[in-house]
Amino acid sequence: MMRLRDAHWSRTRVSGERSRAATPVLAPAPKRPIEPGSPPTFSVIVAAYQAADVIGDALASLAHQTVAPLEVIVCDDGSTDGLEAALAPFQSEILFLQKPHGGEASAKNAAAAAARGDFLLILDADDVYLPRRVEALTDLARARPDLDILTSDAYLVVGERRVRRAYDRYWRFEVSDQRRVILQRNFVFGLAAVRRDRFLAHGGFDESILWTTDWDLWLRMIFDDSCVGLVSEPLALYRLRETSLTAHRRNLVLGKISTLEKARRNPALTPADRIVLARSLDTYRRELAVLDLQAAVASGDAGARRRALPVLVTRGFPLRSRLQAAGAIVAPATLGRLLRRRAARSWVGASGIRVSHKAAGRLRTRLFRSTGARGD
Repeated sequence: MMRLRDAHWSRTRVSGERSRAATPVLAPAPKRPIEPGSPPTFSVIVAAYQAADVIGDALASLAHQTVAPLEVIVCDDGSTDGLEAALAPFQSEILFLQKPHGGEASAKNAAAAAARGDFLLILDADDVYLPRRVEALTDLARARPDLDILTSDAYLVVGERRVRRAYDRYWRFEVSDQRRVILQRNFVFGLAAVRRDRFLAHGGFDESILWTTDWDLWLRMIFDDSCVGLVSEPLALYRLRETSLTAHRRNLVLGKISTLEKARRNPALTPADRIVLARSLDTYRRELAVLDLQAAVASGDAGARRRALPVLVTRGFPLRSRLQAAGAIVAPATLGRLLRRRAARSWVGASGIRVSHKAAGRLRTRLFRSTGARGD
């Protein structure tokens, strides 16, 4: 396997040694005095399933990196859409693996097992790195060798438009109490880098968890004293994908509940941790109840009124959800029409962003060509 190009290591921007402005970094304070380490190596792992139309942009973005990764490993998870042909232009630059379809976690684990780098750096097959991403993560890892998980901010993209940054006032990166907050929500942007030896020590991704497998891994690692650092600069393009189907949103919430139920068995949990975890479970179970209510109302299910009553009278549900529950009891047909009309006009993507079908229809598969050459 050939590398994309010889690695070029620059002095860290984190410590302000470079002439241009330092890259903003968020991370917990070191638990003990540390000294900057040597530049680590990064193995980019790409799990690909039915991604022949988009994976070229993802891999092309790696060829434009200001610091090249050590290697790029693509694992085909049983695709039937001509993925191998789509990878032909990159065959000298990647290690290509194939396996029967087993899910994203199993494909990532297979790629990780073949990797040699100090860090495993995740790239989804339909997303794109901006040119300085590997360089910025290298600088952070060199400046903070105590961090086991690294990520950056990103732009959320719909069609040809950058909607906003991944981290904002609604979804914040946690610095001061990562142990508590990881029990409440996954604050780690998904295109993360994880120290390979720690990844392997924890058994990699849990292949039985289909929707929140990354959250499960970060939770296990953080409760084993790992810390997460963020380069607070948008260095990737994350495509928002249509998840408006109730089944998809419901499966995501079920994945969150499953992850937290599994976390209950973690012996590192303190009594205070268990209180936080129980409250988080209650929150996601309420969210599931609202999704089921909305689905019942939209489909005209005769049991919608029965589902609505607990949402209306139980403490902890948001006012908006309780108003919907009242509507389901008083005027289910009217509310059902409103919900169906909204679903026809728009869908909900990552971070709860509602996107119109018109905007989503402008998606160009050659997204990187119009954005990848810029260093922003």
